[in-house]
Amino acid sequence: MDETIDVVVVRVFTNESGRNGNELGIVQSSEATAAREQEIATALGFSETVFVDAVDEPGRAASIRIFTPAKELPFAGHPSVGTAWWLADRRTPVDVLREPAGDVEVAVDDDTAWITARPEWTPEFEWLALESPEDVEALDPFAFTTGQTYAYAWIDESAGAIRARMFAPAMGIVEDEATGAAAVALTARLGRPLSILQGEGSDIATEPVGDGRVRVGGTTVYDRTIEATL
Repeated sequence: MDETIDVVVVRVFTNESGRNGNELGIVQSSEATAAREQEIATALGFSETVFVDAVDEPGRAASIRIFTPAKELPFAGHPSVGTAWWLADRRTPVDVLREPAGDVEVAVDDDTAWITARPEWTPEFEWLALESPEDVEALDPFAFTTGQTYAYAWIDESAGAIRARMFAPAMGIVEDEATGAAAVALTARLGRPLSILQGEGSDIATEPVGDGRVRVGGTTVYDRTIEATL
């Protein structure tokens, strides 16, 4: 007999009007999903799908696993931000997300969620620094056939404002709408707070917080719940 699971879909790093943002699928782990996480994430097709294994300590920590359509990630930014917001929204807020890479500190204020992470947890990106936002916008996603490439240009260097896009065929993602891990890594690379406009119009804010860590955050909104048949 086929089984069905509920998949909550939120959009992470929306703009001020709650538009755009990167879709995230959130699944509560169960016997039905055990050992099928990659299969489910591939079928769903979101850039990342999170499986919430358990709230280890109510009000304190939750364990999660993150999958792209092609692989499991030890850490990812937009899934961490989105899951932190979702847990708070359903009145089970936590201070820490336990991920394979390490413990990710989180904080949620209304629709804005923040995480604090280490840049060494992020995937290796090829950095493509371009001359103008128009150069970033002109890129063809299908021209990138390997690895993870993060293209960016200054909108206003004095204000730390950046235009960016990210292409990750190695993860099974043609183009990622908003990439928190890359924002963490780029902030560490440039050594300053950033305001990143990525993809179709998603907003990511970052700041270094000491001992090499980076805080990244933005707005998350509920989008829909779907039933997936296993």
